[in-house]
Amino acid sequence: MKTSNALVLILVLLSISASTEWPTHTVCKEDNLEIHYKSCDPQQDFAFSIDRCSDVATHTFNVRAAMVLRHSIKELYVKADLIIGGKTVLSYSDTLCEPGHSQLIFCGKKKGEHLYYEGPVTLGIKEIPQGDYTVSARLTNEDHVTVACADFTVKNYLDY
Repeated sequence: MKTSNALVLILVLLSISASTEWPTHTVCKEDNLEIHYKSCDPQQDFAFSIDRCSDVATHTFNVRAAMVLRHSIKELYVKADLIIGGKTVLSYSDTLCEPGHSQLIFCGKKKGEHLYYEGPVTLGIKEIPQGDYTVSARLTNEDHVTVACADFTVKNYLDY
């Protein structure tokens, strides 16, 4: 009897988590620039913020990001796509963590540990493109498992 109750509870929890979509979070909204994000990892949401929208238009700006790791990070890879009108128009990928060469302080963190980063980020772009578009970003580890994933919606109606 207890086994069947536990099985039913597990199936209910799995079906709820499989059908639940994460909420859209507002990163910033100022004047003519809005940035929102939604986790595209069906099993985990995360926290992300910046000080001011106008800071994004500068070369370097401060961010805060936090989550609990579901997978260890020995190696970490980022892939980002710029999507306009449903079509990928630009892709970027890079290695962030690898043995002997780590760009980030949380390289080497283990499953279950808290990941928290607060500090500067440099995008390497001179201006934020005008219009409505999506930036899809995915972090994967050495096993090609998603560590974090988000779709950022950007609405910029002012050329900085």
